[in-house]
Amino acid sequence: MNTFISSISQQEFPKSEQVFGNTIRKSIFDVILNDYPSFNKKSSISIAELNLYRQKYLSSYLVKEVGELSHLEEDVLKTLNDHEIISENVKDTSNDFNFGQQLADKVATFGGSWKFILLFAFIIFFWISANIILLANKGFDPYPFILLNLILSCLAALQAPVIMMSQNRQEEKDRERAKQDYMVNLKAELEIRTLHEKLDHLIIHQQQELLNIQQIQVEMLEDIMKQIHPKK
Repeated sequence: MNTFISSISQQEFPKSEQVFGNTIRKSIFDVILNDYPSFNKKSSISIAELNLYRQKYLSSYLVKEVGELSHLEEDVLKTLNDHEIISENVKDTSNDFNFGQQLADKVATFGGSWKFILLFAFIIFFWISANIILLANKGFDPYPFILLNLILSCLAALQAPVIMMSQNRQEEKDRERAKQDYMVNLKAELEIRTLHEKLDHLIIHQQQELLNIQQIQVEMLEDIMKQIHPKK
């Protein structure tokens, strides 16, 4: 099997994985040149080494754009290296809430429904009707319904913090969802940049191959012409 020696690692690789410096995109070439100043257009590396420097270029791009790598960016780069899908790693945290948090969510859901409004209106209507009509305003809570006002005040005082707890829980869910959306968008951007790099490399490599084929064809034609018209 034909092999070649990498210009940067001095290791032996199959000839089919050889990539010349003149086919590498300038942005990636500059990253390699920063580590190996002697690397030039005629030098060659393997595809695996080129992919490592593509990843290094993406990391440097994130450092330049974001300032420093955070845990989110590191997770995105890890998924790129491992060829994972971020959406598959999204964790469902709804089962991590304790009993009080789940109860607060249920109370807030019920308190913001038409069922609660209609039920509450019916109870108030029955309460007023029972005291004024049935008990002739001499029942357990005559007008101005002091007991009813006390119950409504206590209910409002208790319902407000319960709803706030539920809202805090919803904000945590929204922050987690926004973080996942950011990671997905970031990975999509990096995937697109990597795809551009690969397409550019493929185009340049094909152009180089076409030039090599044309040169070989020209040499063959020159040999044929020499055989047809030998020098006298």
